Amino acid sequence: MRTLLVTGTGGAGRTTLAAATALADARRGARVLLLTTESGAPETVLGTPLGAAAPTEIAPRLHARRIDSADRFRQEFLAFQERAGAALDMFGAAPLDEDELTELPGSEAFALLHALRAAHASGDWDTVVVDMPPAAETIRQLALPAQVRRYLRRLLPPERQAARALRPVLAQLAGVPMPAQKLYEAAERWEHELAAVQRVIDAPGTAVRLVTEAGPVAAANLRTLRAGLALYGRRVDAVLVNRLLPTGSADPFLAALSGSQQTALKALRDEFPEVPVHEVPHLGRDPRGVDELDALLDGPAAGTAPAADAAPADAAPRPPLPDTDPWTVEDRRATDGVLLWRVPLPGADREGLGLVRRGDEIVVTVGRFRRIRTLPSALRRCTVSGAGLRDGVLDIRFTPDPGLWPKDH
Repeated sequence: MRTLLVTGTGGAGRTTLAAATALADARRGARVLLLTTESGAPETVLGTPLGAAAPTEIAPRLHARRIDSADRFRQEFLAFQERAGAALDMFGAAPLDEDELTELPGSEAFALLHALRAAHASGDWDTVVVDMPPAAETIRQLALPAQVRRYLRRLLPPERQAARALRPVLAQLAGVPMPAQKLYEAAERWEHELAAVQRVIDAPGTAVRLVTEAGPVAAANLRTLRAGLALYGRRVDAVLVNRLLPTGSADPFLAALSGSQQTALKALRDEFPEVPVHEVPHLGRDPRGVDELDALLDGPAAGTAPAADAAPADAAPRPPLPDTDPWTVEDRRATDGVLLWRVPLPGADREGLGLVRRGDEIVVTVGRFRRIRTLPSALRRCTVSGAGLRDGVLDIRFTPDPGLWPKDH
C-alpha cells in the first residue's frame, strides 16, 4: 500500500492538492482513500458532502472520509474510564458522562493516526492520501506514537505487569488497593495500537508530499521543515509549488509577480536537489469539484506523476523500497579511533542544533523539533567525544570506553 501524507506551509492549498493527488491516483486505476480532519473545505473542493462513519464515493475508485475526532475522543475516553474504574474509585473520582465530554486539544492527532492505521488494516485500498495539518504540526503528529510508547514504558513498565498476579498479596501488605488489572490491559492495548500506527508511518511506501506557494520566504520555511522531517526519518517524495502564474504576461504587474515566483521556484529546486519539484498552475479561481481538480492534473508539471517507487496501475508489482534506518553507524576505530553515528539532517543549521546524552539515550534537537533515540548496543559502551554538521549530515563521534569495550586478541 502507498501512503501519501500531504502537508506544507499554511494557506498553500494542502487540502486542494491532497484531493488532486488522490484523484490522480484513482484516474490511473488505483483504489484510493482520501482522509481529512477538516470540515467544510474538503467538501467544497470535492463538490460532495463527506461522511464520518464510512467513506463517501467521489469518483470511480476514489473515496473520501472526514474523520470525526470529537466522537473518537468520547469513545476512547469512556472506554478508558471503564477499564480504569477500580483505580479511579480508589481516588474517589466521579465518572464523567458522555454528554458532558468535550474534545481536548491533541485528540485530533490520535483520531487521524487511528484512521490511517484502520485504512491500512482493511486492505481495501491501494493508496491512502491524508490531508495533514500544517507541516510543523504534522511532524509532531508523526512523532506521537514513538513518544507515547516511550512514556508508557516508563510509567507502566512491561516487566512490572508480571506482578499483576501478586496484586492481592501486595494490597494486603501495603494496606491499600493496587492498580486494577484493567489499567495494565489498557496500557497493553495502547501499546499494540501505537506500534501498529508506527509500522504504517515507517513503512517504505509512506512518504510526505510538501505543498507551498512560490513566495520569497518559501525556501527558508521549507528548509526548517525539511530538517524536522529528516530528524524523524520521514521521506519527502515531492514538492508541489502551487498557484504559479503563467510567464510572459504583457501586464507589468503580473509579469513582476510571475518573475518573483520563478525566482522562488529556482530557490526551491536548489533547496531540494534530490526531490522532484512540480509546478501547479494558478487557475484564476479556487478549484471546486472533480472536473476543476482535473485541470490541475494536466501532465507531469501538475505534480501528480507517481513517486519514484510507485508503478503504473497496469504494471507488474515492484519490490518495496528497503526498510532501512537512515541513522547509520560507521566503524572508524582503525583510522580515527571512533565510531561515527551519521544522522542525515538536510536543511539543518548549526545555530538550531542541540545534542545531549542521557544514559543509553541521545537527544537531538533541530530548531523546535526534538527526538530521543536509544543508542545502538555498540555505542552504549562509548562516550560522546564530539559532533559536527557538514553537507546536511550530523556526525556524532563515539570513543570506545576501555573499561567496557572488549579487548582485541
